[in-house]
Amino acid sequence: MFNILVGIVINAIALIAAVKFVPGAAFTGDLWKLAILAAVFGVVNVYLRPIVKLLALPLNLITFGLVGVVINIAMVLVSAAISDNLHLGFTLGGWPPGAIELDTIVAAFLVSLLIGFVSAVVALFRRFVPGD
Repeated sequence: MFNILVGIVINAIALIAAVKFVPGAAFTGDLWKLAILAAVFGVVNVYLRPIVKLLALPLNLITFGLVGVVINIAMVLVSAAISDNLHLGFTLGGWPPGAIELDTIVAAFLVSLLIGFVSAVVALFRRFVPGD
């Protein structure tokens, strides 16, 4: 249970950093909405991402792992779509609503890159800091 809460907090920190530093990523909501958005992002990554990665495995082998980047972008877009349905206030390049444009894809790519970086740094920090 503690690891799940730590994951939600890490996702929330990464999403805050993404909203602050990535042009095109915007969040208009309260702290509790950010916590719900982090939980949504965590659930999408825990349940949907392994299925998509398994289905894309042959293509991933052919492209030497570049499909993983596309999967990360898709997971951020799915989280933004769910956020729109729950009225949480997370948008990428003005999407959703409307059509997905190049600004949306670039923002999703940068958000996924920043979230991956923050998660890797926190995981590295947790590995080398003595604790539980």
